Amino acid sequence: MPGLLRQLSGLGGCTRPIRLDGHRTEYDVNTRTGEIGRILHHLDSAKLPAGQLLVRCNNRRTTRCAACAEVYRRDTFRLITSGLRGGKGVPERVARHPRVFATFTAPGFGPVHNRPTGPAGTVRRCRCGVLHDQDDEALGTPLDPETYDYEAAVLWNAHAGMLWRRFSIYLRREVAKRAGLTQRTLRDHARVSFAKVAEYQKRGAVHFHAVIRLDGPGGGDTPPPAWASAELLTDAIRAATAKVRVDGPVVDGRAHVFAFGRQLDVRTIRSADFDGGTELTERAVAAYIAKYATKGAETATGALDRPLKFVAELAQLDITEHARRLIRTAWALGARKDLEHLRLRAWAHMLGFRGHFSTKSRAYSTTLGALRTARAEWRRAQAAAAAEHEPEHTTLVLAHWVFAGTGLAPAETWLAATLAPAPGTEGEPTHA
Repeated sequence: MPGLLRQLSGLGGCTRPIRLDGHRTEYDVNTRTGEIGRILHHLDSAKLPAGQLLVRCNNRRTTRCAACAEVYRRDTFRLITSGLRGGKGVPERVARHPRVFATFTAPGFGPVHNRPTGPAGTVRRCRCGVLHDQDDEALGTPLDPETYDYEAAVLWNAHAGMLWRRFSIYLRREVAKRAGLTQRTLRDHARVSFAKVAEYQKRGAVHFHAVIRLDGPGGGDTPPPAWASAELLTDAIRAATAKVRVDGPVVDGRAHVFAFGRQLDVRTIRSADFDGGTELTERAVAAYIAKYATKGAETATGALDRPLKFVAELAQLDITEHARRLIRTAWALGARKDLEHLRLRAWAHMLGFRGHFSTKSRAYSTTLGALRTARAEWRRAQAAAAAEHEPEHTTLVLAHWVFAGTGLAPAETWLAATLAPAPGTEGEPTHA
């Protein structure tokens, strides 16, 4: 029992660990002669208290594993923050570069229940005549489901990532135009860097929150040119958003064309017009973006957090009728040969959206992979320090693992719920 408690506490709170069968052996190696010496440590999964090696699932979704999602959220926070004020390999002078926080919305697909705001932030009645509470489940659902354009809503989600990529191209053109440069010569003077996250609105449509920054030609390591300013960047973003279009498929004679919605919010970071008059600081922006990195369609619309195998499963699931219709529409469209490249059935639980939730340009800041590698190297360094190797000796590790399942047994779940994470594992993934 004590050994099982130690093994479970090492998961750092993960509730859906990956179970592995296999072994790991560490040998002492003489670095001067290359001779392999004695066995320093041998691990056999069959001899572990749980009968298998348990490693964290590292799922980003809060609904799937809150502990691992919190690690992902913290890493995203660090990634965004390093691109705003430096750190993690990014110089601190990046905080002086022009940068804005922008929100890009989806177009309308039909009237929905909402909480329209009036003067001084007052809330008015919905078009249905009801003054909805902030937590009302009706918010975001169609006033008339029979006339709501479910087809366009699903296809919008499927093309949202492509629309963003097209926007990033248009944005560079607009910045170059305002600087009196061609798009080709812009790269010799400045670079547009960004980090964005996707969020589902209650109606099930994806929109994007993004930090967009103007750098010198070398990215965050180089100062921007004298003409670069937050005002120029804001103007370029508005112009690019108004122009960008993506041609969608023709479905039963109806041609779809996708563009961002009319509601575009662009605010200079460190302005005093964010969240009811509070200052838009680097920390506030990073926290706001990181919050949505661990959420999906299931959080906003009451949809699913896992793929469907059969559409018949919907009849047994406790989800909203609006989400059910969106999923059925994605499933039906996914059966069409001319739309098979969109893989709508595989992404029906995401209401058609198949892009990455959190993305960034190469020069914006560090990467999630770099943060995870640094964490793993730190843990290995701690273990090496405890081993106290001689100067001419190192360790050779031979390991073989195979997937054996996921999750905890009922007794393990009960024990894990009684534990606090072991020291040094809270907020960190466990590596095999």
